[in-house]
Amino acid sequence: MDLGLRTPLLDFFRRGEVARDVRLMAAEGAIAPRPLEQLGLLALLTADHDPDIRETAEATLARIPASLIAAFIARADVPTELRGFFEARGVTPAAEAAPDDATPVADPEPEPDDWIAELAAGVEGAEGERESTVRQLQNMSVPQKVKAAMKGTREMRAVLIRDPNRMVAAAVLSCPKVNESEIESFARMANVTDEILRTIGQTRGWTKSYGVVSALVKNPKTPIAVSLTLLQRLNDRDLKGISIDRNVPEPLRVAARRKVVQGNEKK
Repeated sequence: MDLGLRTPLLDFFRRGEVARDVRLMAAEGAIAPRPLEQLGLLALLTADHDPDIRETAEATLARIPASLIAAFIARADVPTELRGFFEARGVTPAAEAAPDDATPVADPEPEPDDWIAELAAGVEGAEGERESTVRQLQNMSVPQKVKAAMKGTREMRAVLIRDPNRMVAAAVLSCPKVNESEIESFARMANVTDEILRTIGQTRGWTKSYGVVSALVKNPKTPIAVSLTLLQRLNDRDLKGISIDRNVPEPLRVAARRKVVQGNEKK
């Protein structure tokens, strides 16, 4: 099913790369990303090959007030295909669109689970306790990590964004709580996957921030195509820095040097 909505998390589900227990958790509404993404995820799961998951997704959609869905599908950023999915079910766009709210439209557990709260306290605790809790977080199952990415704290997300499982890291980016300063810190990390850096660099809402743009270009792990595109937005000081930075790829350094020369010629 193509709902016209593209996000890293949704793409994993669309490609069939998600285990049954995680799909079931999402169908229950327990994976609670931003409202538009969650509506797309639930709609996608109504066509899952597993009948239990299809029925669960249908039941979750049924408990969301039609008026709430109508307000969300009235938003200008809703793809035509996703809007059509709900219109075919008798839900038409409301006269007034929903605001840009990060609260999930379906969440069976609005408050963090006790184990998430305990992990959060440990990650923020003393050094020894923190190291032990980080190891515990790293050794959890994928469904637990995904849930922690959605419901945990900033400190927990900083651990999970580096997880080798790409879907866990994608869940961090889909967390409604993640903010611009966190995205900038992720963009500086050399120990995240290049896929995460590519996603950040291709998300317009995040690259409105100069700090995010600068961090991505300076990160040697950022895919070169992304860095070269964002290079055009750097100020003169950062361009000069990139032009002599031997940690970044040579094509990026050459492109920066060329722009510095062009800038000097115009003066």
